[in-house]
Amino acid sequence: MSNNMKKVLGALVIIALVGIMLGSFIKNKVEEEKKKALDNQPAAQEVSLNSEIGIGEGKKAPDFTLQTLDGESVTLSELQGKKVILNFWATWCPPCKSEMPYFQDYYEKYAEEDNVEIVAVNLTFQDKVDNVEAFVNGNGLTFPILLMEEPGINNTYKIVSIPSTFMIDTNGIIQKQIIGPLDEEALRNYVSKLD
Repeated sequence: MSNNMKKVLGALVIIALVGIMLGSFIKNKVEEEKKKALDNQPAAQEVSLNSEIGIGEGKKAPDFTLQTLDGESVTLSELQGKKVILNFWATWCPPCKSEMPYFQDYYEKYAEEDNVEIVAVNLTFQDKVDNVEAFVNGNGLTFPILLMEEPGINNTYKIVSIPSTFMIDTNGIIQKQIIGPLDEEALRNYVSKLD
């Protein structure tokens, strides 16, 4: 083998070694970046999951603000940290009226202990404020009764039948939707499954 050939072969071996070392360095850097990305991924996933808004179970409840009969504003997202029973109802709906005393009994006995707020949204655009006021006073309801005087939130929550109730956990995530009336035992049972 000639000297020139030996020099070329030697140069090729050096180039190959440099290439292997460079490739190994790059591979290590890529692996480090992947590891960093994976380490940060759970937090990023958690944020995106929690911020996915919708009415399905496991979705963040769509936010809204409505007025009470007393003219106070209630914003759903401001109740985060409490378990929320979000109920849609009207005074012309017999099953709605039949469940309200159970809601009141539950509210008086267990709401504080269970860290629960009941929010009853009246479909006022299909009802009358006078009827709501008379019903609330006649039944001694003390939990927030919100007036939906314009349609919109009912569409957001896809309310096609009332009463319709959403069980929302302390993170503002919907855990269950129940269509139809509830009694005190059912309320306790559903609330016990909320975080």
